[in-house]
Amino acid sequence: MNKNTARLRRAKSTRAHIRNLGVARLSVLRTGQHLYAQVFTADGSKVLAAANTTQTDVAEGLKNGKNIEAAAKVGKLVAERALAAGVTKIAFDRSGYRFHGRIKALAEAAREAGLQF
Repeated sequence: MNKNTARLRRAKSTRAHIRNLGVARLSVLRTGQHLYAQVFTADGSKVLAAANTTQTDVAEGLKNGKNIEAAAKVGKLVAERALAAGVTKIAFDRSGYRFHGRIKALAEAAREAGLQF
């Protein structure tokens, strides 16, 4: 089993649990160069808010899109957009990644911006 297969296996069980909760889901995708975050409806049919490091308003002033500073900026922006869409309570779907580094920075920034996990 390679690294990505193991991560997807962990993500599957997390998403099954979140589906039972019936709340909006903040999902994170981490690549080597960028970080993406989306808020989905409870059933997963619609994206309510999204932010990533490829967007110009996020990327300006950043050295690159793969550090903790960039993750915090994405977390704050996705939280602001989710609150504007009327979402306050979410479940954090870390997509099988460890709660460490960029993932942790994104989650903490989203909490500080007003989202309830």
